[in-house]
Amino acid sequence: MAKPDLNQLTWFQAVAEERSFTRAAAKLGVAQSTLSHTIKQLEARMGIRLLTRTTRNVATTAAGERLLRTIAPRIGEIEDEIAALMAFREKPSGSIRLTLSDHALESVVWPKLKQVLSAYPDIAVELILDSTFRNIVEEGFDAGVRLGESVEKDMIAVRIGPDWRLVAVASPDYLAEHGVPRHPQDLVRHVCINMRQETAGGLYAWEFEKDGQALRVRVDGQLTFNNTYAMIDAAASGYGIAYVPENIVERHIASSLLVQVLDDWSPLFDGYFLYYPSRRQNLPAFKVIIDALRHRD
Repeated sequence: MAKPDLNQLTWFQAVAEERSFTRAAAKLGVAQSTLSHTIKQLEARMGIRLLTRTTRNVATTAAGERLLRTIAPRIGEIEDEIAALMAFREKPSGSIRLTLSDHALESVVWPKLKQVLSAYPDIAVELILDSTFRNIVEEGFDAGVRLGESVEKDMIAVRIGPDWRLVAVASPDYLAEHGVPRHPQDLVRHVCINMRQETAGGLYAWEFEKDGQALRVRVDGQLTFNNTYAMIDAAASGYGIAYVPENIVERHIASSLLVQVLDDWSPLFDGYFLYYPSRRQNLPAFKVIIDALRHRD
């Protein structure tokens, strides 16, 4: 039996993880037809079916799943060692892939990265925006950015931003028509703009706290988003009360486009942390990213 080469295994890993020839081809930068032909060659050489294909998706067979579990960590180790060898170059290089929320990107990550990336043209950074809790190892991310309370205990975590809080805001016209809530429980009688938590599939229950009393309030309204900035725009347009990060609505409040309510009930949350498995920390390009993002009081 002819042995599969590393290129075939790497391409198989991409298809298996993406569960799509289209997405895997885009990730690898190759034509979909070339990728499909390569996978067929791999299956022919091994004499077993590795993938099942339907019109909508691709899934691994039992043999394919076993092969993926076998090769993924080893290919990762090879990539890490090659990246570490690049330390002998004058400048760090390589690709860094991060998963983070839109708020983390706008408020913490991008303002810091754009100050240093121009000095490292050989470092490529891919930023994937979502509000889900990804398995960064299985999904091929180098690191993730989440609030401190959400970081998995087996990960290394580096604080990259200060603590912050969510605040309830609404337009002056909305409050003039519906009144101003004085207590979090009053929100159940108001029109609110919901946030969908993609991982759990449910709606975010608004968290409040005052004098040691913590409350969670489930609100209702016409609109639900998974994007903070869309919520702010909807609130400013009079569609209800939104619960959003304070630092990105300060200018809206200062200009009276939005009015903050329930201020004394808005608690501080842990700031953002960059988290990653230990094997990433010695890569030169990754060290540049960590140093750029690290929070300094």
